[in-house]
Amino acid sequence: MSILTVENMSQSFGERVLFKNVSFRLLRGEHIALVGANGEGKSTFMKIITNQLLPDDGKVEWSNKVSVGYMDQHADLKKGNTVEDILKEAFSKLFDIEGKIADLYNEIGTMNEEEVNKTLNKIANMQDILDENNFYNINSKIQSTAAGLGIRDFLDRDASALSGGQRTKVLLAKLLLESPDILLLDEPTNYLDEEHIEWLKTYLMNYENSFILISHDNDFLNSVVNVIYHLEHKTLLRYPGNYDHFLKLYAIKKEQLGIQYKEQQNEIAKLENFIRKNKARASTAKQAKSREKKLDKIERIEIKTENIKPQFDFKKARVSDSIIFKTKNLVIGYNKPLSKSLNLRMQREQKIAIVGANGLGKSTLLKSLLGLLQPINGEIKLGDYQEVGYFEQEITEDNTNTALDDVWDKFPDKTKSEVRSQLAKCGLTRQHIESPINILSGGEQARVRLCKLINKRTNILVLDEPTNHLDVYAKNELKRALRVYDGSILLVCHEPEFYKDIVTDVWNVEDWAIK
Repeated sequence: MSILTVENMSQSFGERVLFKNVSFRLLRGEHIALVGANGEGKSTFMKIITNQLLPDDGKVEWSNKVSVGYMDQHADLKKGNTVEDILKEAFSKLFDIEGKIADLYNEIGTMNEEEVNKTLNKIANMQDILDENNFYNINSKIQSTAAGLGIRDFLDRDASALSGGQRTKVLLAKLLLESPDILLLDEPTNYLDEEHIEWLKTYLMNYENSFILISHDNDFLNSVVNVIYHLEHKTLLRYPGNYDHFLKLYAIKKEQLGIQYKEQQNEIAKLENFIRKNKARASTAKQAKSREKKLDKIERIEIKTENIKPQFDFKKARVSDSIIFKTKNLVIGYNKPLSKSLNLRMQREQKIAIVGANGLGKSTLLKSLLGLLQPINGEIKLGDYQEVGYFEQEITEDNTNTALDDVWDKFPDKTKSEVRSQLAKCGLTRQHIESPINILSGGEQARVRLCKLINKRTNILVLDEPTNHLDVYAKNELKRALRVYDGSILLVCHEPEFYKDIVTDVWNVEDWAIK
């Protein structure tokens, strides 16, 4: 039975067509991955099926009486609410029932015998609902999910003071605790540590209901999905099986299409040649006319152009001093310490991955070293001749500049044509380049930010989770560029497969964090 049916849906933003007449169905128990390159429209598709965006054309129909859970990254975590308060909101309907039961018991003393019996029956029915939903095990459910996603240690913390990674974990935990009939997950592994990705993987593998998942983590997809929908060149196609099986089917289909295209081109060439030679002769004109009709009826096979592959080549500045930084009794944090006293040292050409659980100070350390955040205690001594390129984890401002203007503002000495060329090298099309930043996908925005970074001459790169939102093509190209970069690198990353061939050293913040 189809839970969600999408028929002949189309969506454009100005001249930019994301998809045209696409159809989709979600069956009960299916675990679906929505895959495709950055900018193909995956997140837009998710916004349409959750009624955040109306399609230009087509029909979206959910079956009756299904609950749909979508992780809203922009949900308001109000000041004064603890993380535990937020997670308990997942069971708000059950807590409301508990409250109604208490109110009814308080009112029984004022009722006659008939009213008391009716009320007790009503209470019994409500109590059955609580029992069926394991209401009295809510605390253990919260503790278990919080432990699985690494947030149990700050259940009593004010939710408004969380880091970006912690916030994502809390919103994901709340969604999983709600246990809807349909889960809609847009890149849920962003900001998750390795052990918590494994926990989520196990959770989704055993999830009895249906879900639709967007992710660029191929290993993760292989473990948890049984259907792939591939969004490419404005079309949406369904493939049964996991991600590896999809890749094999996609490669076979592409090869077959290439063979069919060549055969058709040969047939077309023969028909056109015959028509050209015989059209003017009276004796063969009839045959030529017949060939023309046959030619007109041929449904032409179209070979789509490949998505533009990005190219990231970092510009090198003069050589920096041999010491990048030294710290003496450094304590990092905001209102309270996040670390013990740190005596760290980084030398020229070192490439260091900073790893560890979220909320222990990885981004805080980078900001402290860059002078963007005052340390709580201690000293930081920087070397000379430093040209730093910084990729911040998230940019929260609502940027309405076009991608072209945004980059041009940083490099006013370049011509408009040169800026366009540099953005195109990062895998952005003309439509992306002329679109406001705030309507681009997360992956497209990351490419714009990388464009600014690669066009600045640097000898030190400070990169805070640069792979978040990047598709496999962009991620592989960034990895290649960082491997050949002959400057120094400080890299915060949760993906060993990405950083292990790049770095010379790994620093784990858990070794010095105050738990």
